[in-house]
Amino acid sequence: MAAGGDTIARVHAGIDSSNKTLLKSEALYKYVLDTSVLPHEPECMRELRLVTDKHEWGLMQSSPDEAQLLRMLIKLMGARNTIEVGVFTGYSLLATALALPADGRVIAIDVDREYYEIGRPFIEKAGVAGKVDFREGPALDHLDALLADERNLGAFDFAFVDADKPNYVRYHEQLLRLVRVGGTIVYDNTLWAGTVALPPDTPLSDLDRRFSAAIRDLNARLSADDRVEVCQLAIADGVTICRRLV
Repeated sequence: MAAGGDTIARVHAGIDSSNKTLLKSEALYKYVLDTSVLPHEPECMRELRLVTDKHEWGLMQSSPDEAQLLRMLIKLMGARNTIEVGVFTGYSLLATALALPADGRVIAIDVDREYYEIGRPFIEKAGVAGKVDFREGPALDHLDALLADERNLGAFDFAFVDADKPNYVRYHEQLLRLVRVGGTIVYDNTLWAGTVALPPDTPLSDLDRRFSAAIRDLNARLSADDRVEVCQLAIADGVTICRRLV
């Protein structure tokens, strides 16, 4: 915590794929990565991750252990139709596409195609570009467009959300209608560098204060939502898995 009441610098400063964790021991996290994660990371994913680490906003990409979790969930579910809200350079998108069967698809939504274009060559090189349907623009609008077609209601098995945190609650309501009963919605950054547990008067940057408040609101709503079964994990920056019940 900052001394003398000074504002804490952006809480994710200095983060990349090698240290995006809430574990207190860097040695322990390195052990997890080196033992169980990186040896099983596909080469195309590794290449994209390292390229993204050099990007100005590289901290926004999913960690390799989180991407491994997404791949495992998709395979365990036998998911075929999925949605990703927030793509950035496409590291988690590539993980999803690789995990999907040959006839699977992922609708990938992001406001900035420029970032996606960084990852697209890696997706093509991996041979999974045919599974990806990229849609540029605000996710709320694209999800509404999907909802306008009754054939999409309950038609998706899995959704991953890693976009603008203040809209997570709104995405949740839309995705609950698109993801089938028994399907899964995964939310990223649900512990926001641990700030969700800090006292309300902790001096944070304006962005961290707003996003942390939005995440706390989401967490409270998810916990009280009897339409889903919730599991919150301290992986990466916090991951919450929701299984639709009704």
